[in-house]
Amino acid sequence: MKLTYKHTLYASYLGYITQAIVNNLAPLLFIIFQKEFDISIERIGLLISLNFGIQIITDLIAARYIDKIGYRISAVAAHIFCTIGLIGMGTLPFLFQDGYIGLLIAIIINAIGGGLIEVLISPIVESLPGDEKASAMSLLHSFYCWGHVAVVLCSTLYFLIIGTDNWMYLPMIWAVIPLFNTFLFAKVPLRKLVEDHEKIPLRGLLTKSIFWIFFFLMISAGASEQAMSQWASFFAENGLGVSKTMGDLLGPGTFAFLMGLSRVFYGVKGSKIDLKKALTISGLLCVTSYIIAVFSPIPLISLIGCGLCGLSVGIMWPGVFSLSSKYLKGGGTSMFALLALAGDIGCSAGPGLVGFASDGVLKRGLLFAIIFPIMMIIGVLILTKKKN
Repeated sequence: MKLTYKHTLYASYLGYITQAIVNNLAPLLFIIFQKEFDISIERIGLLISLNFGIQIITDLIAARYIDKIGYRISAVAAHIFCTIGLIGMGTLPFLFQDGYIGLLIAIIINAIGGGLIEVLISPIVESLPGDEKASAMSLLHSFYCWGHVAVVLCSTLYFLIIGTDNWMYLPMIWAVIPLFNTFLFAKVPLRKLVEDHEKIPLRGLLTKSIFWIFFFLMISAGASEQAMSQWASFFAENGLGVSKTMGDLLGPGTFAFLMGLSRVFYGVKGSKIDLKKALTISGLLCVTSYIIAVFSPIPLISLIGCGLCGLSVGIMWPGVFSLSSKYLKGGGTSMFALLALAGDIGCSAGPGLVGFASDGVLKRGLLFAIIFPIMMIIGVLILTKKKN
């Protein structure tokens, strides 16, 4: 069977599903980790920050070397790391006297794979033949959301049938997806995003002030999204007192579903939408969603705030990627790697700030996270003013 660019696109979709698994499976297990290994909220917050911190380092290295190594070797390596990391999540904590050490090692391995996927998949899809790049990018990123939804639904079903006592087998089951995609990326056709003679040099990219606006916007996008996403399950169960099943379905489950819907909507209608206006509205809606989640005295309304946050952040990450491609033609893989680096800085800073600012009261930490969508609004205003 001859593989075509359609198969490359399918592999890219599975790549983002893989990233959703490595980023969002562990948060569903935070309560289990806390009880089984006696881990505090602050140490759980460190797991989140470590995940995205390692992704930041991976992005930084990839920005310099990914073009020399090549897309294929890098994509295969990324999925191997994710496979090993997921298997390690279910095995390594039981090989150490302090199970937390095993979790740290598994998170690090997963983060390397996740960081490489974030750097690689967007430029791979951007390089494929076809128009409507912004719509294609948003549709691609929607598969991260559908992967998140699948993680929540399937994991919830697993806990209902198998029980939380057997949680350690769940990451190993999820490891099948990156394992399969390892072989797919070894065979699918790939193209260069930008030819060498058209590429903006890395140093030249760093001297452009407009690039730093996009860098700032990506930090805001990552932080706005993950500050809620990483803590939604813990917040629902521990902060609102609902059951794990209902908390996961109505918290991170609804968050991911509505985030996916917004990305699919933009993927279909993207050519008719002013992206800068859409990002501004998203920022305002995100602020509103955090306020609802934090201040509502009714748990169900707070969970609706969590879900609304998913709707609001949906187009932030792919939207900034698309705008940067339009404003900085020739940015190439280095630009995507540096923007992924910025996004991961936000992904680390957002949940990390929530954890450290909570002081045992998670709502207090979530209130601090409002600063990130406000940063998004300010960044878009600066971008609009600069263009004018």
